[in-house]
Amino acid sequence: MANIRLISTSIVQAASNPESSIHKIELTSSDLKFILVQYIQKGLLFTKSKPERWSEVRRSDESLVHHLKNSLSRTLAFFSPLAGRLATVEHDDKTVSFFIDCNNAGIQFVHAVADDITISNILEPIYVPSFVHSFFPLNGTSNYEGVSKPLLGVQITELVDGIFIACTMNHAVADGTTFWNFFNSWSEISRSNSDQISKPPVSEHWFRTYCSLRLPVSIFTSDNEIIPPPPSYRERVFHFTKEKIAGLKAKANAEAGSEKISSLQSLLSHLWGSVVRNRQLVDPNEDTNFHLLVGIRSRLQPQLPGEYFGNAVQIGTVKLKAREIIKQGLGYTALEMNKLVNSYTEDKVRNNLESSMVFKRGGCAHGDLAASSSPRFNVYGNDFGWGRPIAVGSGPGNKRCVKITVFPGVEEGSIDIEVSTSPEILEAMGHDSEFMSAVN
Repeated sequence: MANIRLISTSIVQAASNPESSIHKIELTSSDLKFILVQYIQKGLLFTKSKPERWSEVRRSDESLVHHLKNSLSRTLAFFSPLAGRLATVEHDDKTVSFFIDCNNAGIQFVHAVADDITISNILEPIYVPSFVHSFFPLNGTSNYEGVSKPLLGVQITELVDGIFIACTMNHAVADGTTFWNFFNSWSEISRSNSDQISKPPVSEHWFRTYCSLRLPVSIFTSDNEIIPPPPSYRERVFHFTKEKIAGLKAKANAEAGSEKISSLQSLLSHLWGSVVRNRQLVDPNEDTNFHLLVGIRSRLQPQLPGEYFGNAVQIGTVKLKAREIIKQGLGYTALEMNKLVNSYTEDKVRNNLESSMVFKRGGCAHGDLAASSSPRFNVYGNDFGWGRPIAVGSGPGNKRCVKITVFPGVEEGSIDIEVSTSPEILEAMGHDSEFMSAVN
């Protein structure tokens, strides 16, 4: 079981794009906050169950892998920074600045075969099988290593009855919105066999000159080495239907006497309550932190376009006592989360952009919760030419604390939440009737 054979590792460069004249892109303070953490890792699972479309993709003597490499090269013509490398400039005041050298050094492309792994081996277990992590390239790579390593790695893993396509992207170069715009564009070119995409990225923008930043060289010392998650950590995906989510939202707003709490805030607060209830020997007066990514594209004037290439997110933290979450209930917790998100006015966002704070290599503290990704991303529209994906997953990066990864579900309006934490907490959550009443 889980015998994964490496077939080849190669470099894919961007196809020539006469319209691209970008040679250098400065990293902003919003980008550099992620310089010490690890790459973004997301992947899609596809089935081979549609032979007519599958054979069409593999038409004539063109192999599937060759087709994907070719379409990837043409996609990189639009996303040329991803084919480059990070570069640094050291200054006399013991600071360093970073930029992307768009030198077309290329991205890493891995082809692997899992001879004895089927789709059911991945989807049927309660916990995500550990071998799924081997479907991702560049595992354990920190963003600052992009000075010598590719800013993007792609791995194609052929299963017995399916295929897993994984991307690992430097988080100091791109956020989740940029990540999925790239994935969507690649699948679009693969599916249509065209050299056009619906949402070309916007790399040059006023935002980049507004919030440039130098970092002290001292932050790259060995004292800040990444602390990996405990080897016992497991992952489980909880599925919430549109109807269950609507029920949680109605309950949260009713308890809080509000109409402002969103579906996602209600859902994350419901999950937060279960994690706190099911921790062993939790101190009621213990502070518990929930770290949220707040998108800022629409919070600035003029607004950043949705296609802006780079990081346009900030991290906010809701801090509550364990007893508050347990005794005050869903409405109270969700309203505090709502207040935090709404506090990100343009003035606050701009003040944060001028800060030199960088996220620590170890990520959040061991007992904290941290949410990433979004149910708004176009995950299931990624048809490479043989049908839509049937599942989505993440790699092992940045999973030291209770890591919560939010994805849209397959059914419209549903949400899947992947929780990475200790097996004891995951098992207790699975037996938590209050929590599981909202899980499908």
